[in-house]
Amino acid sequence: MRSIDPRVGAREAAPPPGRRVNVVGTCGSGKTTVGRLLAARLGVPFVEMDALSWQPNWTLAPDEEIRALVDEATRGDGWVIDGNYSRFRDIVWARADTVVWLDYRFPVAFLQLVGRTLRRVLTGEQLWNENRERLRTAFLSRDSILLWAIKTHRRRQREYPALLERSVHRRLRFVRLRSRRETEAWLARLQGDGGALGVWRSRTRIDR
Repeated sequence: MRSIDPRVGAREAAPPPGRRVNVVGTCGSGKTTVGRLLAARLGVPFVEMDALSWQPNWTLAPDEEIRALVDEATRGDGWVIDGNYSRFRDIVWARADTVVWLDYRFPVAFLQLVGRTLRRVLTGEQLWNENRERLRTAFLSRDSILLWAIKTHRRRQREYPALLERSVHRRLRFVRLRSRRETEAWLARLQGDGGALGVWRSRTRIDR
């Protein structure tokens, strides 16, 4: 049973997840962080879609190669995978039992994204396959992750309720979390390492 009717936005207590979970949400919402914490609580592997998709020099792998990796990663009886990659949703959602949607207000997600991007640029943090975010690409190009977030936020808000209303997806458990506070409370109700949640609290601002 779903926690929220996406057509009217009714709120109820978010249910616990199953063991095959896709965490989705706009850029900067914290999909990877939440996905890792959730996987640790469930005792299942965490799969980061960006790590499967990006080759060195920010080259996107061919779709057939990514599909093969996604197929392999989601064959088990338990996993958490993050990401909004619609091209591979047919694989992920066919095997998932739960979709967790981090549906935060745009200013919250965007500020988190700006902070994350600045941190990565300034520290030279190494990402997947030795990729690093650069100031010019991140802030001053057509490929800017910030521009992508602006373009896609409203689309995500329309897209996911419509997708989850389709009959083929009605079996999925739908967890819609609308704020950092709501996400924190939901994670806290799950069994697992409370220390990991404490680190998350200390590193990021909670949207009250």
